[in-house]
Amino acid sequence: MNQQQGKRFVRLIFLLKKFLCRGNREFVTASSVALCILLLRFFGLLQSLEWAALDQFFQLRPIETPEESITIVAIDEASLREVGSWPIPDGVIAEVLQKLHLQQPRAIGLDIFRDLKVEPGHKNLLNTYKSIPNLIGIELLSNKQNNSVAPPPELSKLKRVGFNNILLDADGKVRRSLLYWHVEDQAHESFALKLAKLYLQAEGIRAKKAVQNPKNLQLGKAVFHHFQPHDGGYVGVDNKGYQILSNFPKLACRNSFPDICAFRRVSMRDVLTDQVPRQWIHNRIVLIGSTAPSLQDIVLIPYSSRLMGTAKPVAGVELQAYFISEFIRAAQQGRPLLKVWADLVEGLWICVWAYVGAATRWRVRRLNRSILSILLFCLVLLGSCYVAFLFGWWIPMMPALLSFGVSAIVMTSQIAHMQEELKRSKEFLHQVINTIPDPIFVKNEKHQWIVLNEAYCQLIGYPKSLLLEKSEYDFFSKKEADLFRQQDELVFRSQQPQEHEEEFTDAKGKTHFISTKRSLHKDGAGNFFLVGIIRDITKRKLLEDELKRTAAELFRSNSELKLQEDHLRYLAYHDPLTGLPNRKLFAEQLQESVEWARNNQLLLGLLFIDLDGFKQVNDSLGHEIGDRLLITVAQRLSNCLRGSDTVSRLGGDEFTAILRAIPKLEVAAIVAEKILATITEPIVLDGHTIKISASIGISVYPLNSHDYETLIKQADAAMYHAKRLGKNRYEFS
Repeated sequence: MNQQQGKRFVRLIFLLKKFLCRGNREFVTASSVALCILLLRFFGLLQSLEWAALDQFFQLRPIETPEESITIVAIDEASLREVGSWPIPDGVIAEVLQKLHLQQPRAIGLDIFRDLKVEPGHKNLLNTYKSIPNLIGIELLSNKQNNSVAPPPELSKLKRVGFNNILLDADGKVRRSLLYWHVEDQAHESFALKLAKLYLQAEGIRAKKAVQNPKNLQLGKAVFHHFQPHDGGYVGVDNKGYQILSNFPKLACRNSFPDICAFRRVSMRDVLTDQVPRQWIHNRIVLIGSTAPSLQDIVLIPYSSRLMGTAKPVAGVELQAYFISEFIRAAQQGRPLLKVWADLVEGLWICVWAYVGAATRWRVRRLNRSILSILLFCLVLLGSCYVAFLFGWWIPMMPALLSFGVSAIVMTSQIAHMQEELKRSKEFLHQVINTIPDPIFVKNEKHQWIVLNEAYCQLIGYPKSLLLEKSEYDFFSKKEADLFRQQDELVFRSQQPQEHEEEFTDAKGKTHFISTKRSLHKDGAGNFFLVGIIRDITKRKLLEDELKRTAAELFRSNSELKLQEDHLRYLAYHDPLTGLPNRKLFAEQLQESVEWARNNQLLLGLLFIDLDGFKQVNDSLGHEIGDRLLITVAQRLSNCLRGSDTVSRLGGDEFTAILRAIPKLEVAAIVAEKILATITEPIVLDGHTIKISASIGISVYPLNSHDYETLIKQADAAMYHAKRLGKNRYEFS
């Protein structure tokens, strides 16, 4: 297991080294570009571009259904001329409110500051405030007393006031909405949110804390996420209060008002003259506010942007209508609010596109294909960001597009530099290798031949013009090409010189044996070249093969002689009939056994065995039966003895047994009895039942003699003595 892990670790080191040393162009370029883009974004230099891209997404989004829940009562220039003064007197405001209240709207929002009396009619306005329970006024909040505008006192007492502060970005546009704000530890609610909540109460929708994060507000199907200083394209923006990113709806135009593409609008003069249809007011939110250009109550929103021409601002009251419409649609229909990724995910997104730009240009070298690939990836980037925007996600498009484009441009300049250096390197290498008589080839990282000398072309039998920019797979068999590629990869991976013996078949079908030394080189632009120097070793290999064949023949001859010698030796020392040691081997083994017993001070027994009645069997049944009988007796004698003992046939029907290392005389007697019992058992040969016996003489070293020859004589004499005493018995010397 440890060896396997070690091999994997070494392979990982090789791959990492290859990635950092050879494939680092894409990674280093992408990392450098991404780091620069992230730094530019961190310091806010891309903030305006990201805002502009977001505005264009707003402009390109599909048109949504008209907003039927909001009607704006516009104080336009005609209404001002009708009233004849500004501020509008309290009595006129009271009359407008009373006429609207008679049409039973769900909520009325008075987007006009009325912190001071404007006679005539102030008392009537105060009574109107009290009589309309769904009327909401406005105030302007500020941490500085002199910059704030107080709400109408009567509405403030009834807690029917909301602030209409707006948050302007550095380019003067509104892209965020403020829901709550604490001033002097007192919570204030926005004018738009208060009206939206009042409208949604009739639908049974009330504000509550979000389930997943109690710090967030949930209104129906919508959860309002707190805006953070670095959300989206923002950098270090003040996120006072409870802010959200506004996802302004793009509302369809109305046929009756083709110049207005947002909310239904009626003039205050029409309300005063009872010229407004009841269905435009009933069960809706009615906003009363200034739209007269002379009053300069205008703001810029994402829909104000124009690629051509001047920006088109919207009135302040219309901005509040946008906020209210966004809240209502999100709560009722689940229309997505604008969300952003975490900073880490956005950073990874930018890095990925930097790598895609570098990798695309690096791997697609042909200029026309490279341009098409870059354009395709640009469309993918723009399309993915736009689709994500439609689902409520603000993904950083401009940083990703910049990182992608800049990486591609930087990589293009590197490729141009590399190609120029490659051209110079090829010219230099060509001049050098043509002066060397040995075959030499130079390959690039794609394993293509880029420089060859004449000796190499002559060796493989193909012209240089046909070989350049090709690989070994175009000219050699797959087996040969695989071996060449394997050796090339080893050098590229390890960056160490390697020498290896190979073989190949040239253009004429002739097989060559070569020794190739490969080494890796790098030019000033970082291009890697594999240089191979070849030595033709065909003659040497043929000579080596001939020597190997000769050595094999000699080895085979020696083996045969050894087998013959072993066979002759076996025949010289063994009985050809029974396979037992013969008299010669018996004498040598007995002599060695006596020496061993003497050195170890042990007893040694010698049994001299002669068969009783063998001659009669041989004469009556024939020599073939006699031979088979001797073989059977030899097997029985071998089975009676230990593995350390030795049975021999001296000739005819005489056998001997050497009993090594016996502890006492009785052991020899026991073995003799076992032999007698075994031999006397009937033997059946070709239907003949044969019964024989044996006479055994026993001599023991060192009790009888210290000389092996004397031991033989004594055992032989003891055997004859046993025969004289009646056979089928044993006798000691």
